[in-house]
Amino acid sequence: MAKLLEEGRVTVDGRVASARDKVEWGAQIEVRVPVTDDPETRAEDIPLTIVHEDADLIVIDKPAGMVVHPAPGSPGGTLVNALLHHFGGNLSGVGGAKRPGIVHRIDKETSGLLVVAKSDAAHHGLAAQFEAHSVERRYLAVVHGVPSAGDPRLRGTRGINWEQADILKITTRLGRHRTDRQKQAVFWDSGRHAVTRARTIEPFGTAALIECWLETGRTHQIRVHMAHAGHGLIGDPTYGGARRLPKDHPGAAVVAAFGRQALHAETLGFVHPVTAAQMRFNSAVPDDMAGLLAALRVKRPS
Repeated sequence: MAKLLEEGRVTVDGRVASARDKVEWGAQIEVRVPVTDDPETRAEDIPLTIVHEDADLIVIDKPAGMVVHPAPGSPGGTLVNALLHHFGGNLSGVGGAKRPGIVHRIDKETSGLLVVAKSDAAHHGLAAQFEAHSVERRYLAVVHGVPSAGDPRLRGTRGINWEQADILKITTRLGRHRTDRQKQAVFWDSGRHAVTRARTIEPFGTAALIECWLETGRTHQIRVHMAHAGHGLIGDPTYGGARRLPKDHPGAAVVAAFGRQALHAETLGFVHPVTAAQMRFNSAVPDDMAGLLAALRVKRPS
């Protein structure tokens, strides 16, 4: 909006407005947004790891670093560009030209499983399951510290509860950060309801491998929720903070150099929207996360 004001594209009651103007109740505001070029999404010969394919859907194991669909700043090299090359017009048109077949997303630097619709019937059926929160989505994450039910700090943090002694439940509302619109933030009186559950699979003393599963699916949900719990993801430049392993830890250099959030969409389960068959898929952690875990497993010298 600031740029539009500077360019004289905002008027109040017919007069060009500035950022210093006070707007009275009932004023007529007009914003003229310039038309931008919207190039056609191109098919690109990008390799894909296809876990499952049938007449109605495809399950893809997405590598870290790949954006799901074109957006400002990422016009090419996306999953959609790759899908158009491999499947041409054999994708659901429900999502439009920029998002053919796309039912859900995972972040650019998150690896793992997602399902793409080939038919419109599959698209509608899958979208209904995501909206009803009936899709099984489990993630593996490597976080700073070790979440523990015995931690009094966690027990005193708003939105934190424990189930069955070892399952961390985080319940908040999530919305855009008030000053950094590229980030999400925890809210209590606005935003969208969000619930994440997590349990520690393998503690490393100063870090832990955890499993997370989603009751809701909000933007950056696991990353924001684990940061709220004080256990931000290793490698997360947005929410992970500046925490480091002790310098004498054998894995300190590997952790410091890990170049993305340590998050992998390991399990995806849903009911086939056409055949009604129960579908469930698993993906092994990629090499970079396997190397991170190996470094964390090295014992510090006594």
